[in-house]
Amino acid sequence: MLVVVRSAGALHRLLDVLPVFRGDSRVVTRFTLAPGSDFDIDALAALDRSGARTMPWRDALRARHDLILAASPKGDLRRLSGPRVLLPHGAGFNKAVHGDGSPGTPSGLDPHYLLADGHPWADVHALAHEEQVTRLASYSPLAASRGVVVGDPTLDRLLASVPHRDGYRATLGTGPRRLIAVTSTWGPESLLARRPGLVAELLGLLPHDTSQVALILHPNEYSAIGTFDLSGRLAPALDAGLVLAAPYEEWAAVLVAADAVVTDHGSTALYAAALGTPVVNAYDSGDELLPGSPLARLLGSVPRLTSADALEAALRTARSIDTRVHAADAFAHQGQALPRLRTHLYRLLGLKAEQADLDSPAFPQPTPPSRRPLAFAVRAEVTGDLIQVERFPASTPRPTHHLAAEYPGAGPRQLQSAAVLWRRPAYGASSSTSRRATWASDGWDTQGWAAEQWTAEGWTAHALHEYPGCRTAAAILTQGRILIRHRSAGLLTARLELRRDGGRVSYPDPSAVVSAVHVWLGSGTPPASGATLMCDTGAVAVRVHVEDPRTEELLYEL
Repeated sequence: MLVVVRSAGALHRLLDVLPVFRGDSRVVTRFTLAPGSDFDIDALAALDRSGARTMPWRDALRARHDLILAASPKGDLRRLSGPRVLLPHGAGFNKAVHGDGSPGTPSGLDPHYLLADGHPWADVHALAHEEQVTRLASYSPLAASRGVVVGDPTLDRLLASVPHRDGYRATLGTGPRRLIAVTSTWGPESLLARRPGLVAELLGLLPHDTSQVALILHPNEYSAIGTFDLSGRLAPALDAGLVLAAPYEEWAAVLVAADAVVTDHGSTALYAAALGTPVVNAYDSGDELLPGSPLARLLGSVPRLTSADALEAALRTARSIDTRVHAADAFAHQGQALPRLRTHLYRLLGLKAEQADLDSPAFPQPTPPSRRPLAFAVRAEVTGDLIQVERFPASTPRPTHHLAAEYPGAGPRQLQSAAVLWRRPAYGASSSTSRRATWASDGWDTQGWAAEQWTAEGWTAHALHEYPGCRTAAAILTQGRILIRHRSAGLLTARLELRRDGGRVSYPDPSAVVSAVHVWLGSGTPPASGATLMCDTGAVAVRVHVEDPRTEELLYEL
């Protein structure tokens, strides 16, 4: 079997199909790169990462193949010898690309690509819905005569991944926050091209402890910009907590994990709708989206985001709209794509399909974010023993109370300017008792070098001495215990109660509690050992017991 690839996006689409042959040693798979795509460099890299065995295009043209799979009609696929199966490379046919093929016609429906000498060159068009067959017939009745409705393998993987949603969110560090996924297709009308600052604006306006923002980009954007330049362009947003989903599989895990989607006219919007996720339209209109398509109907039914500060209102409206009705117009036979495909593919191969169970595999866990925010502009309000805290990136346009920064990761200016500094234990750090138990009997670290560590008491004193602008220094000992040194109130321990709700337990980020205690201590309320506060970060409200520190907390090694 030959799998023909023109771009990374097409490869990813085809990889979702190949579990059809899982466990069948009779089928040997080779991949080839069809020349002519602007995005073929990343396709080569994606092939290499997949571990696929490849065949040069010139050799593919000479050979006879028992089956040929493709997810794009472009290129000289008609010159390949063997039964050919063509799948869409997105969620149906929803947009036209200017300067490519027949004007105003999506490439997947364009007779220019689908016919050779007036005849369809594909033996089977494997489509996701009867609506796609009807639309194909309006452009090319001959090609539509070879259309079969099998469903969408990528959607089936998304649906199979729903039970893994909690795991995805845990890996992404979402916690009790809501995850807003911003999705962008490729090209001049994409969200990234037309509204490049939207993600940064959202990050600057949404409180960090209530909202997490992720960006899902079309693989062609990765190819066009390059990962290096893309990371550079998005560096401020990444530093502020943006999750940038990788283009293969990880995007799908992020989509399943999302609580809402802000989207342009890319296929991801329809996948989100099929999952029942609230959708907000951020497409600024244009000529690419085809009127009357399932995607056009979806975007026309959901609220439109005119500016970043209108997101909350748009989300309230979006949550009241059931978008699955529009997804039903794009995806038939949900959960059955692989068995239905197997029937047609094995028929073309001339083999009898084995009757093993054929379930779509869930998407793997995403990669944990490599960055986290290291400085926050903090807004807080004290009402008796209730402290409400909102934290934003340091560059936020919102008015705030103080700057808080993590030592030593934050930049020098932020460390010098911060009223609050906090430090987390080094990886693998523990209490002095348990750490000493891991040392060799001669007092040397088991790694073979002498060890020196700050204690929590020692570092908090050092921080206030080293940074005159700092009013509160805190050593985060565990998820539920913090040693806090305040210039006026001295040393205190904050002990957090976990929140229990609906069978789940959750903590706030301890560094947010540090800011809450800092504001409380500076509010005129007399510090008192044994005080109990309520710290509300928006997503989580927990009791915080402020106590005199214990000896083991003072001596805790960071």
